[in-house]
Amino acid sequence: MNEEILVCASDAVLEGGKGVRFAVTAGGADGTGFVVRYGGMAYAYLNRCAHVPIELDWAEGEFFESSGLYLMCSTHGAIYVPESGLCAGGPCRGGRLRPIGVVEHDQRIFWQPDDYVRPLVPKTPENLQPK
Repeated sequence: MNEEILVCASDAVLEGGKGVRFAVTAGGADGTGFVVRYGGMAYAYLNRCAHVPIELDWAEGEFFESSGLYLMCSTHGAIYVPESGLCAGGPCRGGRLRPIGVVEHDQRIFWQPDDYVRPLVPKTPENLQPK
């Protein structure tokens, strides 16, 4: 699958700084993904802790802990390696964040849907009707 969906301009995601959230449907449930930059590369994950399925960021887009070296769950303090999503400490040690394919070109960052993480389908009166 080569579909690419625009997340943001490349310069909106700074090294070890604030991430950018985007709407997704994951496993049939509405949620968010996020993209961050670490080591000069963009990485994207489903915004769901591996320990308990809650969003990681403590304020919108705030995924890194204070050193800027790890992603951190604001609720349980689990820390994740930005390049792999592997849990390096906390209650989910050995677990990992669900990666989302991401590409960067033309000064923009795009995410790539897969079999589990799909674009969010807006709720309208038409698609809420039983089939």
